[in-house]
Amino acid sequence: MIKELDVSKIESIMKIWLEVNIKAHDFIPKKYWEENYDFVKKALPQATVLVYEDNGEIKGFIGIINKSYIEGLFVADLYQSNGIGSELIERCKQYCSVLKLDVYAKNLKAINFYKKHGFKIEYEKENSDTKEMEYSMIWEP
Repeated sequence: MIKELDVSKIESIMKIWLEVNIKAHDFIPKKYWEENYDFVKKALPQATVLVYEDNGEIKGFIGIINKSYIEGLFVADLYQSNGIGSELIERCKQYCSVLKLDVYAKNLKAINFYKKHGFKIEYEKENSDTKEMEYSMIWEP
């Protein structure tokens, strides 16, 4: 079931955030994610966060700011490739006329996922924090 974030469950969300970032971005030092943990934990409640929860267990979530920018989509490793990310994206498409995001160029799994859901690469840029190349992608109906 997809619902809005209950801030009392932020620790579960952050556990997924950290584990998935470290695994998906093995080209970025683990320390980078650990150092940004507290910042993200404080910022999350300011975003619109939709959570995929099943039998009381959070399996994934998506965070959106400014009604169109996807800050992140995360599915716990154990539940990836089961349609959870797709359900979260499709729910966002119901409420947003445009969706944008940035994704690391080396994260081919994520790029292919977003392309499958109709996102197109707009341009390439360097991430100012990590110095890694990113694609800015957009979905428009």
